[in-house]
Amino acid sequence: MSDRAAAVNAWEALFRAQVSVLRQLHAEFPTGELSLNEYDVLFNLSRQPEHQLRIRDLNRHLLLTQPSVSRLVDRLATRGLLRKEADPGDGRGTIVCLTDAGYELFRAVAVPHSESIARQMAALTPAELATLTTLTDKLRHGIEG
Repeated sequence: MSDRAAAVNAWEALFRAQVSVLRQLHAEFPTGELSLNEYDVLFNLSRQPEHQLRIRDLNRHLLLTQPSVSRLVDRLATRGLLRKEADPGDGRGTIVCLTDAGYELFRAVAVPHSESIARQMAALTPAELATLTTLTDKLRHGIEG
């Protein structure tokens, strides 16, 4: 098998696995209060120092276009789950901050969602999970440069 064919086969396997797992996670998502995309925003902010990030940097963590992220952030801010502030270091920038209410909702959803993720990933052994993490991190870092 050529290197190109092996790459295409590996990509197809990775893509199909991702689609299957995401479909199941969407079906089991634990709340009507948040969509999976909204949860992803709260999740990414929860992992940042002081639970905040420039909107431009948040966009890099999400699988949405910049206008979609802006609209999503606006909806979450309207609900009191996020706060938008001017970036003191750059008047053109906006910092998005997770509010206490946003963090509480994130934590409430994270527990059952992480249980769902664990069920989906249970097909792999702990060693296989570690290998998968290493390989996908290597692939992502190779692309991000």
